Amino acid sequence: MRQHSSDWSATVSVAWPGKRGRLRSSLQRSMFTLCVWRASCANGIKFVMSSRLQVESRNNRGVGEMFRALRHRNFRLFWSGAFLSNTGTWMQAVAQGWLVLQLSNSPFWLGVDGFMATAPGLFLTLAGGVFADLMDRRKLLIYTQAVAGVAAITLGILVLTHVVHVWMVLCLSFVTGCCMALAGPSYMALVFDLVGREDLANAVALNSTQFQLARVLGPVAAGAGFKLFGLPGCFIANGISFVFVVIAMMMVKFDRPNAGESRPTRSMKEKGVFVSDLIAGLRYVAGRPRVSMLLIISAVTSLFGAPYIYMTPVFARDIFHLGETGLAVLMGMAGAGALFGALFLAYLGDFRRKGWFVLGGDLAFAICLIGFSLSTRFGLSLVFLFALGFAIVCSVAVTNTLLQKLVPDEMRGRVMSMFMLSFIGAMPIGNLIAGAASHRFGVQRTLAAGGLIIAIFATIVLVRSPRLREL
Repeated sequence: MRQHSSDWSATVSVAWPGKRGRLRSSLQRSMFTLCVWRASCANGIKFVMSSRLQVESRNNRGVGEMFRALRHRNFRLFWSGAFLSNTGTWMQAVAQGWLVLQLSNSPFWLGVDGFMATAPGLFLTLAGGVFADLMDRRKLLIYTQAVAGVAAITLGILVLTHVVHVWMVLCLSFVTGCCMALAGPSYMALVFDLVGREDLANAVALNSTQFQLARVLGPVAAGAGFKLFGLPGCFIANGISFVFVVIAMMMVKFDRPNAGESRPTRSMKEKGVFVSDLIAGLRYVAGRPRVSMLLIISAVTSLFGAPYIYMTPVFARDIFHLGETGLAVLMGMAGAGALFGALFLAYLGDFRRKGWFVLGGDLAFAICLIGFSLSTRFGLSLVFLFALGFAIVCSVAVTNTLLQKLVPDEMRGRVMSMFMLSFIGAMPIGNLIAGAASHRFGVQRTLAAGGLIIAIFATIVLVRSPRLREL
């Protein structure tokens, strides 16, 4: 091919000597264009083949490794025990909301009950974080879950014997809240101990999945429980569910290499160790803007958004004119959305640009909360609840993953306690504010105003925090 081209070029040059330079230049440009075209085709084919391989690889990863953290025996035990216990907890949440509304006939006392359940987080969550770094996290979970189970059975007996009063429900909510505040940081930090850094993102997503699956099945079980054995049975069933997580924790054995790296190196008996470790944790967070901003986002969202959970009985009874089964459907729909969000994160794996997920999920949650609050159509409200649950779990679960990856092992328990404090600590204040505001302005306007505040805050952070977006 090259020889024929050269001969043809020479012939043309002899025939038209005056145009030799221009023709040769034109011929060279044509041949260069042909070479470029052939190279572009080859690169295009390679790009298509490479893209296809990447898509196939991603699909295989999504399907094959979506549940890879469950390969760890300890995590399977932890996951299954927590799932059964959380199902019982959500079952009680529906039953307890209906019980308080029946006893008081006031949304204000629903807010107070939410306050009593979450108020211990204000003063015990940070302590729980220090305990998580200084004690055996597994044993701490066993003790606290056992006490919470006893509290649930006690409430069931009080309802069964028809001696229950609102103040009794509030006291038992406070006891359970204390247990959860102390156990929460260990619960979160233990995930790292069970799977290690490599499978951490997947484990966090799967842990969120079991929680959200329980959030779907719990209200369904409560709806069935109302018909089969009434309110007392829901509380007693929740008490029994704590047995499963206690047994699972007792069966956990740390035989994985490096599993003991995060075990406490100091004892609670050392003088001043509790206060010094607590101060060190606060200084650590204060000196890291991205960590502190993630905690602030969580706090604002919880303060103005979380009260919708405790106000859902009012929507079921007074707005949609439904009974306890309708309440179970409403709460279950939000849980279904959250479940799909958790499964979506498990499918994505350890993706990039997590900061966008945190902020975008928060903003979407706020918009859906406003829509749900103002809607008077049951079907449309279910759609908003589903989307609301999907959005918030994307934001919170990714925040959890980012915090665990940004902090060193020796600070993990304390930082996770501050993460819990940011939303559990804000809940009691938000519940009190929402309860009082609902009594004066109505539940719908109160929750809609909370959603608007979250939307404005998320938009400001989205615009003014480029380093957070790039996480």
